[in-house]
Amino acid sequence: MSELRGVGIGLGVAQGPVARMAEPLPAPEDVASALSQDEELARVREAVAGVARELEERGSKAGGAAQEVLEAQAMMAEDPTLDQEVATRVAAGKTGEFAVHDAFATFRDMLAAMGGYLGERAADLDDVAQRVIARLRGLPAPGVPDPGHPFVLVAKDLAPADTALLDLDKVLALVTSEGGPTSHTAILAREKSIVAVVGVAEAPGLADGESVIVDAAKGVVTTQPTADELTQAQNRAEARRNAASAPITPGALADGTAIPLLANLGKPGGAAEAVELGAEGVGLFRTEFLFLSASQAPTVDEQTKAYTELLQTFPGKKVVVRALDAGADKPLAFLNDAHEENPALGLRGLRALRASEDILREQLTALANADKATDADLWVMAPMVSTVEETEYFVTLARDYGIKTAGVMVEVPSSAIMADKVLAIADFASIGTNDLTQYTLAADRLLGSVASFQDPWHPAVLSLVKATADGGAANGKPVGICGEAAADPLLAVVLVGLGAATLSMAPTALADVRASLLQYTRDDAERIAAAALAASDAASARTAAQAAAETPAD
Repeated sequence: MSELRGVGIGLGVAQGPVARMAEPLPAPEDVASALSQDEELARVREAVAGVARELEERGSKAGGAAQEVLEAQAMMAEDPTLDQEVATRVAAGKTGEFAVHDAFATFRDMLAAMGGYLGERAADLDDVAQRVIARLRGLPAPGVPDPGHPFVLVAKDLAPADTALLDLDKVLALVTSEGGPTSHTAILAREKSIVAVVGVAEAPGLADGESVIVDAAKGVVTTQPTADELTQAQNRAEARRNAASAPITPGALADGTAIPLLANLGKPGGAAEAVELGAEGVGLFRTEFLFLSASQAPTVDEQTKAYTELLQTFPGKKVVVRALDAGADKPLAFLNDAHEENPALGLRGLRALRASEDILREQLTALANADKATDADLWVMAPMVSTVEETEYFVTLARDYGIKTAGVMVEVPSSAIMADKVLAIADFASIGTNDLTQYTLAADRLLGSVASFQDPWHPAVLSLVKATADGGAANGKPVGICGEAAADPLLAVVLVGLGAATLSMAPTALADVRASLLQYTRDDAERIAAAALAASDAASARTAAQAAAETPAD
């Protein structure tokens, strides 16, 4: 028996035989085409169109975050610049397979060098190229194996197209050698409640058919497990299923301290499911869906209708709406599509809204209209706030439009450090741990080459969470968490121990976090948080918190 360690997603545990993801197709040889240029180019374009339609169809079936990712991949496949690059190579006498391989690889390297959002898309481009080449060769697309029985899927990482439509009756768990807690695989696994351990460096050594236990709660993959270990894992899995089917209760610690558990939502249509899964309100409603697919800003009436639909689902409950967060990985033609060398540090969030204030004013008008038409408790917050002056600007403007509760996102170290002054003005703060981690550790959250730094367990990030919570306590203002960190069951306990009053997450993570909180008192949470804070890096913080969680208080 041996234990392979990685980052667990959720609290699940599963066991079964390994089935490995197929290796990528070999690169095509650079040989002359036997077809005419027109024939070769026609078959390439037919294959590209076929792959794009397949990706769109998969996205439509999957819905949610997966649909957005797959539709982006489909657009990428049919990018005119890529088409021209392929056509140039075909005109030089290359085969369609080689033209696609070489053109996509050149484009991929260019994207990777750009970093940021476009750098992250480079990995998706590899998947598209593989699918097109497979179609040209008349082969099945690289993807999830089908051994004919339930299995533990082991891969380097999973392309969004594969993760989106996993057969959950067959795939018992996921194990990847790459990826971190905010990777596509982790986010989609969390959304689908799949047992997963990512970033397992030794995963390539697992063999097809080998029996393993995948323990997401501990972030461990156990090889050659004993009969007793298999029985214990099975008992834990059954207990978890029973807990999930038990009546849903409000989020709370073992001593009765209330910790409201809220949902992160991207569209009004997800609200009903969030309520079914036990969301006590909404901690982050992303309004970008109204803007990203538009060539111009939606009207006040269009926005009012969407916000009203959302608020009506949560009568009497808190709904926190984030003002438009555009820029960096979400540029908008009518707001901020100018080229920036480092868009993550550029005109994004509130900075972009101030530069086009009419868009912010229209959004606040629509939100105030929706608030008047419903019984929900509307809170509105500004994204990417980095100064006290920005806080004052947004809160004053929101009040002018009748917004009763106006707050800020804490995603930048400066706002965490100045939290006592920021929260003397704002009514509340919500910590976006994804961006806070990015800016604290100077590691682009969308760049694979620095993914190992993108870990909210780092004590530097935890220190800023505590500073923000302390600033809230000093002013009698609530501080919540709405980043991916809140969906990590043990980290959720740590965040509460640091002073977080509410936790907001993907709705499918609510059950695990609720169960985790119920194991600890307020004193326990503070003790576990102190252990994590005292560590020197993310890995040791996680280990220290786990040890403290398993050790009874004196």
